[in-house]
Amino acid sequence: MGMGVMSSSRRGRSSRRAPMAEINVTPFVDVMLVLLIIFMVTAPLLASGVPVELPESRANPMDQDPEQVTIALDREGFIYIDDVLVEAGALEQALDAISGPAGAEKPLIALRADTGLDYGRVMAVMGELNRAGFNSISLVTTSSADAP
Repeated sequence: MGMGVMSSSRRGRSSRRAPMAEINVTPFVDVMLVLLIIFMVTAPLLASGVPVELPESRANPMDQDPEQVTIALDREGFIYIDDVLVEAGALEQALDAISGPAGAEKPLIALRADTGLDYGRVMAVMGELNRAGFNSISLVTTSSADAP
C-alpha cells in the first residue's frame, strides 16, 4: 500500500518537469504581418523604374491609384508606358491597347517628364493622351520647399 502512494507521487513530479513540446508562433506571425505591411506600402513607390529628373512643385501630394498607368518621358524624349519603351510613332497603338474596350472607364494616367525636356514634346504627348480619350492625367513632380 505504501508503495502505491510512492509511485503515484513520483509520476506527479516527473510529469511537472516534462518539457513543453509546443512552439509559440504568435511572435513569428506578428513579424510576418509587419513585413507584409512594409512591402505593401513601399511597392507602389518602386513602381516606376525609368530614370527621370522630375521638376519641383509645391503642390499637395495626391493618392496613388493601383489602376493608374505611368507614362514617362526621359531626358532624350523616349516614351515609356509602365517601364516598357514605346517605339517611335507607335504611341497611338500603345494607348489604344491600354484604353480597354469601348465604353469602359479609362485608367488614370500619371505623366512623368524629365525637367530637361522641351515643353513642346511634353505637350505633344499630352495631346495624344487627350486625343485617345485619357482626360484624367496627373503630372508627377518632386516636392519643393521654395516658392517659385
